[in-house]
Amino acid sequence: MSKKRGSGEGSIYQRSDTRWCATISLPRVGGQRRTRKSFYGLTRKEVADQLTKALRERDQGLPVTNDRQTLEQFLTYWLEHHVRPSVRPRTFESYSLLSRVHLIPDLGRIPLQQLTPQHVQAFLASKLKSGRAPQTVRHMRTVLRRALNAAMKWNLIGRNSAALVDPPRLERRRTTTLSAEQARRVLEAADGERLAALYTLALSLGMREGEVLGLRWSDIRELEGGSPTLTISQTLQRIGREFQFAEPKTDRSRRTLALPKSVVKALLAHRRRQAAERLALGPAWNDLDLVFTTPDGLPIERKSLHRNFKHLLAKAGMPDCRFHDLRHSAASLLIAEGVPLRTIMELLGHSSISVTADIYSHIAPAMMRDAADKMDSILGGEAEANLAGS
Repeated sequence: MSKKRGSGEGSIYQRSDTRWCATISLPRVGGQRRTRKSFYGLTRKEVADQLTKALRERDQGLPVTNDRQTLEQFLTYWLEHHVRPSVRPRTFESYSLLSRVHLIPDLGRIPLQQLTPQHVQAFLASKLKSGRAPQTVRHMRTVLRRALNAAMKWNLIGRNSAALVDPPRLERRRTTTLSAEQARRVLEAADGERLAALYTLALSLGMREGEVLGLRWSDIRELEGGSPTLTISQTLQRIGREFQFAEPKTDRSRRTLALPKSVVKALLAHRRRQAAERLALGPAWNDLDLVFTTPDGLPIERKSLHRNFKHLLAKAGMPDCRFHDLRHSAASLLIAEGVPLRTIMELLGHSSISVTADIYSHIAPAMMRDAADKMDSILGGEAEANLAGS
C-alpha cells in the first residue's frame, strides 16, 4: 500500500536542518492567491498532529490561516461566509460598508495575528478627530469586535483587541416626544392627506418606520369585525437600488396588536382611497398587497415619507422632529396614562423590558411624582391626622 499522501492532504518532509515540516494548501480568501501554511517541529509526529488538526478545520469550512493573512483578508471572508448568511440584508450592508470604507483602508494591511489594542485605539481616535460621530465610531468598533470574536472561536487569534478598547463615550440623546395636545394637532393636520392613516398608526401603535411601510392588507384581520388586529410580520428595507422585505428586527418584533377604533376608522378610509387609485390605474397598478404605497402601488421611499412628514409638521405649526419620534410619543403618552411598562414593551416589540425602561427613563421623575401623589390620596387622611396631633 502506498504511503504517499493524496491530493489536498498536505505533505510532510524533513528539512536539511533536521527539523520536520508539514504544509497544507489554503482555500482562497477574499480573492487572494492560493497560499500554503507550514508547520515546523522536532519530530514527524509533532507536525503530523498539527497537519491533522489543520485538515479537520479546513474540511469543516473554517478559514485555516497563516501568519501572512491580513485583517482585510479575514474581514472579507467573515463578511461573505459568516455575516451574510446569518443577518438581515440591511445589517450586512451596514457591516460591509463600515468595513470597506473605514476598517479595511485603515487597518486592513495589518496581519490578523499582529493586530493590537494600540492599533484599535489609534484607529478610533483618528476617526473621532476627523469629525466622525461617536455613535458611528462605536459601530466601527462593534463590527471589528464581532469579527475578531469569530477569529477567536476559530482559534486564529488568542485575544480580541477590539474588546480590550473602550468605545467612545456618547452624550445621551434626549428623545423628542409629543404631548397629547400636539399629537392631536398632527393628526388633525393629516386629516384628508393620502397618508393620514399611516400617521395614525405610527402615533397609536408606535410602529417602526419599516414596519409601517412593509405592512400588508393580509396582515390585518377583522377590520370590519368585532376584534380587529394587525400582525407585524415583515419590514420594508432599501438595499442598494432595490426594495426588499425582511424579517422583523427581533423575535419580539413579530407581534399582533389590537387596533383602536381610531385606527380602524383611518384604515377603512385609506382602503377606500386606495381602491379608487387602483381602479383609476387599471393594469398599471402594482398589486403588492401593501397598505401604504405610492399612487401607482409601489413601495414608499423613506426620503419621500420624511419630506411628507416635515410638510405635515409645518402645516400643524409644530417644531421639527423625526418620524421615529412618533414611536417615542406613543410610548410616552401611554406611560403618562399609567399603562404598565410590560404592556408597552409588547406593543413596541422591544427585546426586553430593560430596553423599554432605559429608553424612557427620562419619564421616571414624573412617574415617581405621580406615584407619590397617589400614595398621598391613599394615606392622606391618616397622614394629616397624624400631623395635626403632633
